[in-house]
Amino acid sequence: MCGRYASSRAPEDLAGLFEARWDPSEALAPSWNVAPTDPVWAVLERPDRDTRAVQRRLRTVRWGLVPSWAKDPGVGARMINARVETVHEKPAFRKAFTKRRCLLPADGFYEWQSVPATATAKAYKQPYFIRPEDGTVMAMAGLYEFWRDRNVPDEDDPAAWLTTATVITTEAADAAGRIHPRMPLALDPADYGAWLDPAHEDVHALRALLHTPAEGRLEVRAVSTAVNSVRNNGPHLLDAEAPTTS
Repeated sequence: MCGRYASSRAPEDLAGLFEARWDPSEALAPSWNVAPTDPVWAVLERPDRDTRAVQRRLRTVRWGLVPSWAKDPGVGARMINARVETVHEKPAFRKAFTKRRCLLPADGFYEWQSVPATATAKAYKQPYFIRPEDGTVMAMAGLYEFWRDRNVPDEDDPAAWLTTATVITTEAADAAGRIHPRMPLALDPADYGAWLDPAHEDVHALRALLHTPAEGRLEVRAVSTAVNSVRNNGPHLLDAEAPTTS
C-alpha cells in the first residue's frame, strides 16, 4: 500500500510541469509527511462550468476516496489506495475509473520494515523513502470523487461538496520490492493526456495505461524514524539514516 508520501513542490511549479491552470487563492503548504485524510494536490480535467470547455487544473482534494453513495465521509480513511488489478470493477472505484481520473504529484513515498528487538534495543519500524532515481516528480495515478454533504442545504455552497481521491497501487518494482510488495503506480508523461481525458471511457484502453514506467528505476534509502509520527514534518524527515541490524 501507499500510506504516506512527500509532496514539497510549489504549486506554480506543478502547474507548469503538468500544463495545468491553478488558482493562486488555493494554497497548500509543502509536506514531507502526507498522511491519509490530508489535503493534497491533484491534476485533473473537467469541463468549465460556463464554457463547458475541458480544462486541466491543479487543485486540492482530500486523500481517501469517499464514494458518492457513502453515508459517512469517514469511510475515506479506509480508501486511500485502489489496487490496479481490481480498480475497474470494485463498487467504490469503478465509476470514478471511467469518469474521474487524476494524477497525484509526489516527490516519493515511504514504506516500512519491522526491525526485531535485540538485547539492547526495542523492536521498531524502519522507514524508507522511495523516489525516482533522477529526482523527477512521481505522477501517481489516482481517481477522484465528489461527495454531497446533505447537512448543507444549498448545493451551490462550496461546503456542500467534498472532493476526495485515492492512489492506485501495483506490484512493487526493482528496489522497492525489497521493502514492500506494493507501490504507487506512477504514469509515464506520454500517458498523462489519455489518462486525464474525461471523455476517454474505454476500460481496456485505460487499464493498458497502468503499467510501470521507466523500468521501475527507483532510489531507496533509510530515513529518520521521525516520519513514523504524522505530527512531524519538514525536509529533515528525508535525512539518510542507517537502519539498525540485529
